[in-house]
Amino acid sequence: MTNSEPKVGISIDIEADGKQFGHLSVPHSRNESGWGALHLPIVCIRNGDGPTVVFTGGNHGDEYEGPIALLKLVRTLEARQISGRVITIPALNFPAVMDGTRVSPIDGVNMNRAFPGRRDGSVSQMIAHFVQHRLLPACDALFDIHSGGKTMMFSPFACYHRLPDEALTRRARDAVAAMAAPISLELVELDADGMLDTAVENMGKLFVGTELGGGGTTTPATIAIAETAIRNLLAHLGVIDEKPLSREARGLSPGREMHMPEPGCFLIADDAGLYEALVDLDTDVREGDPVGQIHFPERPGREPAVYRAGTSGTTIGRTHKVLVGPGDFLALIAHDR
Repeated sequence: MTNSEPKVGISIDIEADGKQFGHLSVPHSRNESGWGALHLPIVCIRNGDGPTVVFTGGNHGDEYEGPIALLKLVRTLEARQISGRVITIPALNFPAVMDGTRVSPIDGVNMNRAFPGRRDGSVSQMIAHFVQHRLLPACDALFDIHSGGKTMMFSPFACYHRLPDEALTRRARDAVAAMAAPISLELVELDADGMLDTAVENMGKLFVGTELGGGGTTTPATIAIAETAIRNLLAHLGVIDEKPLSREARGLSPGREMHMPEPGCFLIADDAGLYEALVDLDTDVREGDPVGQIHFPERPGREPAVYRAGTSGTTIGRTHKVLVGPGDFLALIAHDR
């Protein structure tokens, strides 16, 4: 037994043609079930030769556009409609999705900081290890669907990263453009270590993602954006015999291509108190403009701490919380390319 051979089992054969609904079996011995396991749903749809695309939702358990859109996909997509393979895990952090929490209620692990995982680790670490060692080597592209969860709100965007590999960056940028989200963003991460994104990109594979809405809920608009992005990506990669459906063809306004060229794009709290947003999403700001302020309920006579834009651009993300503390995310400002 090698350290690269997952401890997690799988109930289906991802090399076989056809449509298969199955599960991963993750060892989980506990008081209620001494020889128990966690069953995590997985679906594989394959038809001959072609690209392998992996879709994941629920990497964070309070982000629901991905699970809902992917559950709809696997019920409707048939093997005869594709060339290649589509592997879908609608709820990557299944315990967190069913608990409505960002991190796993079993081990407290943030799945998107758990990669490359551990064969003999906790439940979340074993799931990450399986994905790292079984799915990523087999895939050509991975689409991880995120949204703001309970603590953040975003103007819906599809995203990619600027990488040392310029050709891979171009491929990712083209794929995101084809997904036809309202915003296509070249995203800079605050902390990329341990992320599924980084694991995929370090293997030279195509990675794309989204941030859709937030507040721990979904809307018809954000679900539609996710579904269109999924379908358009499959078309762009040649898995389905269609052309990506543009925003203009759907009667929508053209999307915006944006980036984050400087650290001032992130606004982070230094104080603890009650946050009052002074601008909403999709608001243009100039460097130095007040974006929000933190009030101090324990000291009613104290003036609030005003937080100002560190760069000029458009606010495409903000905290959904009112009670904030030092280090909390407050706002994201992006520039048009």
